[in-house]
Amino acid sequence: MTFALLLSAAWLFSQDDVFSNKTNVALEKVIRDYPNRFHNIRGEMISQHAQVAEYKSTISVPGASYCSIWKYNVSNNEVYNWNCVTFNSTNFMQARGKFKEIYDQIENTIIKIEGQKPFILNAQYRTPTELHNINSITFELLPLTDEMKNLKVDLSLEKELNIWKVKLSVYEGERKLNGVTAAVQ
Repeated sequence: MTFALLLSAAWLFSQDDVFSNKTNVALEKVIRDYPNRFHNIRGEMISQHAQVAEYKSTISVPGASYCSIWKYNVSNNEVYNWNCVTFNSTNFMQARGKFKEIYDQIENTIIKIEGQKPFILNAQYRTPTELHNINSITFELLPLTDEMKNLKVDLSLEKELNIWKVKLSVYEGERKLNGVTAAVQ
């Protein structure tokens, strides 16, 4: 009986944490590197323009089609965004289902950063509608600390041409920068 209990315990500990999944494990790695301006997860440069550079991300959400880090030079300051396209479809209902699935994976995720108290990602779910080309939910990091006060985690369902894209973004500031333009959230 003791052997069976030990074997079961060993099997459980070898599995992923019951409170984690591969999406929030990847997201936790991205958030942990936020204070370093994503330096540790920034891969090779993809493109560079006057005030914008794009890099491959070494961290990706499982099933994502594209993940990158953008560096912007704004008012003599460098601003960084991590962006990941997690799903593409011409079918709004499929994209909305994936949006909800990723929301459920992220909501109440506990983020542990060395030397700090654990954070919890929290947001109120809003069902996306096909009437809006951009449906977005911004997660709060609780409790808020000075070092992490500008960090934003955004889940969005966006229509680009006739493709619905589910995107996950980690960025700093009040606005998410995308490409060379800013999109008000």
